[in-house]
Amino acid sequence: METSTNLQGSGLNVLPDSPAGMPKNRRRRPLLVLRRTILPHAALSLLGLIFLFPFIWLLLTSLKNPSEIFQVPPAFFPEKWQWSNYGNAIGSIPFFLYMGNTLLLCAVNIAGQLFSAPLVAYSITKIPWRGRGIIFSLVVATMILPAQVQMIPVYIIFAKLGWINTFLPLTIGSFFGAPFYIFLLRQFMMGIPGELCEAAKMDGASELRTYGQIIVPLLKPPLMTIALFTFVGTYTDFMGPLIYLNDNTKWTITVGLQGFLQDHGAQWELLMAASAIFTIPMVVLYFFGQKYFMKAGSTLSGFK
Repeated sequence: METSTNLQGSGLNVLPDSPAGMPKNRRRRPLLVLRRTILPHAALSLLGLIFLFPFIWLLLTSLKNPSEIFQVPPAFFPEKWQWSNYGNAIGSIPFFLYMGNTLLLCAVNIAGQLFSAPLVAYSITKIPWRGRGIIFSLVVATMILPAQVQMIPVYIIFAKLGWINTFLPLTIGSFFGAPFYIFLLRQFMMGIPGELCEAAKMDGASELRTYGQIIVPLLKPPLMTIALFTFVGTYTDFMGPLIYLNDNTKWTITVGLQGFLQDHGAQWELLMAASAIFTIPMVVLYFFGQKYFMKAGSTLSGFK
């Protein structure tokens, strides 16, 4: 007490030990942590669980007996884990044949998009020529057309070419570039300094060499994003294979699952098991490519 009195008498401000005497920034720090860290993470975790719940229910249903699926009240966990459902689901249909057809289409479409879309975007962005703005506007305008409007005319064209019941209608379009991918790459290329291309040309590089050795190595994030989008779009496509593929040996996994439902009836435990296997490649690919997806998204939106 004497020390405190002497210090106060000397003109120094001594803060009491009570919470009311604490600095304002210290009193506000727990509230800031709660508002900026804990609450947002809690809300995101809750939303994540809500979106994840159907997938969890799919996995649990694939491991139940038929009687447990329609049990009232429903049982969240199976009484006995029926791992044999996965083997029965794979054996009920030519699963690996359908999966091979699907992965083949994915590989061809990814190769086509990665070949064509960057070339179109580079010609529009980095090569000066008259009318490129009009062409780009027309390319972007095609995204307005619904797929249902194009379905019948495109089918008639492929039928006259004799391509029905082949993989060509499902792959040939990727080698002409998708409008959205061209737009995505153009936005990314606009952030690449033009001095890089000019310096390469001053050193004697041709247009293709400038594109291949200067531009393409810088396009890794958007190219990975395009590969991811193309894989998911082709892998989950149902309408295209249903329209163009008549032979069941050429079916993709989506059409195969529908055929399984028609042939075997409502064996939901087997259908859920096959659907769970169907989702594995997409989940794995997303976890490996999410960082490139985020980089491309931040570049397109303008945030770093």
